[in-house]
Amino acid sequence: MTKAVSIQTLKAQFQQVTDENDPLFDQFAADPRKGVQALIQKTQHHLAQIANEKRAFQERFFYENEARQRGAQWIAGIDEVGRGPLAGPVVSCAIVLPADFDVYEVNDSKQLTDHQREQLYPQILSQAVSVGIGVADNRQIDQLNIYQATRVAMLSAVNQLTIKPDQLLIDAMQIDSDIPQLKLIHGDAKSVSIGAASIVAKIFRDHLMQSYDRLYPGYDFAHNAGYGTKAHLAGLADQGPSAIHRKTFSPVTSYL
Repeated sequence: MTKAVSIQTLKAQFQQVTDENDPLFDQFAADPRKGVQALIQKTQHHLAQIANEKRAFQERFFYENEARQRGAQWIAGIDEVGRGPLAGPVVSCAIVLPADFDVYEVNDSKQLTDHQREQLYPQILSQAVSVGIGVADNRQIDQLNIYQATRVAMLSAVNQLTIKPDQLLIDAMQIDSDIPQLKLIHGDAKSVSIGAASIVAKIFRDHLMQSYDRLYPGYDFAHNAGYGTKAHLAGLADQGPSAIHRKTFSPVTSYL
């Protein structure tokens, strides 16, 4: 009989369900146990949530699909990270995804946790057709200003791609390139390609700042990525600026 199946056993079975029409739902729909009904509702809610995420993911392919309909084969999404920190470079990623890219959790990196980004990073790289990373260090930022340094990093990322894109989708910027480009405000939340680029750029820069923490201890770079946290400012007050600090950024200027 149905009741003979323990809730613990059912929990393991429902965890394997990936289809809203799985026969397991009908099989235990009439089970009088509250625990079973709660399990059914929880599983249905989880599957509905996944379905919504997948629909939203497909909607974020709008600009890529539009470009393909115009004849573009390779569409590159471009984003950057690191405009605001007091130390370290600004990092940009240009990424070309295949038409059948299916890591549906990809979204604006700011909407994801550190753990989620770390999990998505290798999945994105394993499916990407090509990935380019562009870096503008603190000296370039001081020489050019952060806006122009970001444009330099973005162009560098595009030039690092192993194939030349037919279309660029860029988060809120334009760069000096002869490739057709579309500037999208909040593009990392509107385009899967830009969202993927934002995740890769973020993880790449975070790992870079963790290595800088070993080279320049005392500023807590491993945990603040160069942003002006309490521990970072305390390090600045105690040691003064390091070789990777942006000397044109306040309050770094006051410690020179």
